Amino acid sequence: MHDLWVKFHNLVNESPSIPILFGLGTVYLSYYLLYVGKKPYIAAKQGGYLQKFVLKYCPSVQKKFWPTFWCFEARAQTILRALLQKGPKFDYTESEPLSLPDGGQVKLDWYCDEKKDDPKQPTVLILPGLTGSSDDCYIRIFVKITADLGYRAVVFNNRGNGGAKLMTPRTYCAADTADLEQVVSHISKKYKDAPLMAMGISLGGIMLGQYVSTRGRSACKLVGAMLLSSGWDIPPNVKFIESPLNMLAINKPCVYNLLNSFKRNMEMFEDQFDVGHILKSSTIREFDERFTSKMFGFASCEAYYQQASLHDKIHQIKIPVLSLNAADDPFSLLETIPVKEMEANDNIACVITSHGGHIGFLDGLWPRRHTYMNRLYAEFVQAVFSHGDELVQS
Repeated sequence: MHDLWVKFHNLVNESPSIPILFGLGTVYLSYYLLYVGKKPYIAAKQGGYLQKFVLKYCPSVQKKFWPTFWCFEARAQTILRALLQKGPKFDYTESEPLSLPDGGQVKLDWYCDEKKDDPKQPTVLILPGLTGSSDDCYIRIFVKITADLGYRAVVFNNRGNGGAKLMTPRTYCAADTADLEQVVSHISKKYKDAPLMAMGISLGGIMLGQYVSTRGRSACKLVGAMLLSSGWDIPPNVKFIESPLNMLAINKPCVYNLLNSFKRNMEMFEDQFDVGHILKSSTIREFDERFTSKMFGFASCEAYYQQASLHDKIHQIKIPVLSLNAADDPFSLLETIPVKEMEANDNIACVITSHGGHIGFLDGLWPRRHTYMNRLYAEFVQAVFSHGDELVQS
C-alpha cells in the first residue's frame, strides 16, 4: 500500500494537471449530487383526483430524477438522445392510408402482439414531433413499450410524413386539429369497444393539447392523454431558441428537417408560395412566416403562434391529462409553463423535472433505450387502462 501511495505521489508531482483535474472533478460531482438530482415538481390541483391518481400509480414521480451524469445539460440531453438511442427492430402489423375529406391523406401505422389482439384491446394513439414519423427511434420505443404492456399502438403520421403521400397542397400545423379529429373518429369506429388514449410528443403534444382543450369529455373520445415536452406559450420559446448557442445546436437542425420535408413536395406549392424564399429560411420562425402561417390562413406568424399556444386553454381541459416537462427545456421555458392554471384544473397534472432538455430525460450511465420519460409513459398508460374506473368516477 505504501508503494502505491509513493507512486501516486510521484505521478502527481510529475503531472501538475492531475490535481487540477481532480479538483474540477470534485466540483462537478458535488454540483451534480447537490443540485442536479431532484424529485420532480407536480403542478396539479392539491388533493385533486388526478394528483392522487398519479401519486398512487406512477412511482417515478416520487423519486429523484438523476439525469445521465456526464450529459445533464439541456442541449446535451436533447442532442445526445437522438444520437445515442436505438429503436427496437420490428415490422408494423399494418400500415393504413387514411383518406381525408379534402382529398388529403395521412398514414396510420399499427402494432400489437397478434396473439393478444382482440377488438376490446386498449389502444394508444401516438403523435410524433415536428417532422417525426413512425420510423423514428423514440417513436418505435414508445410503440414497443405499449405492445409489451399488452396494448395496441397506432402512430399518426401527418400529411407527407412517414410514407404518407401528400395528395393535396396542404400540410399540417400545431394549431390545426382537423386531421387528428378524423383519425380519432376512425380509430373509435374501427375498435368501438376498445378504450382509446393518446400521447403526443413536442409538436404532437401541442396538437393533442389543442384537441383535448377544444372538445368536451365525451366528444373527445379519449379516456386520457399524455403530453411530452410540449410547448405552452410559443412566442417566448421561439425567441429563446434563436439565441446564438441554441441557434446552432437546436434551431438549425430543426430547420434543416423542415426544409427537407418541404423539398419532397415543393412542386405542389409553386403556384401558391414563393418557393425560393421559403428554401432560404434559416430559422423555424422564418419558415413559419413564409410557409406555415400562410398555409393555414393566419394574418402573421405571431397570430399562428398565439393560436397554437396552450397556456390560456388549460381551464378548458375536461379529460385526465398528464404532462411531462423539463425545467431546462429550450422549447418550453420554465416560466412559460402555466403552473397556476394547472393547479386550478383538476383534470391536468404536469410533472416538471429539474433537467431533461427536450425529449431527453436521459438517465443511467449509457442511456441507449429506456429513459425517465419512457418509464413514466409506461406507468401512466398502465394506470389509465388498469384503473380507469377511478378516473371515470372522478
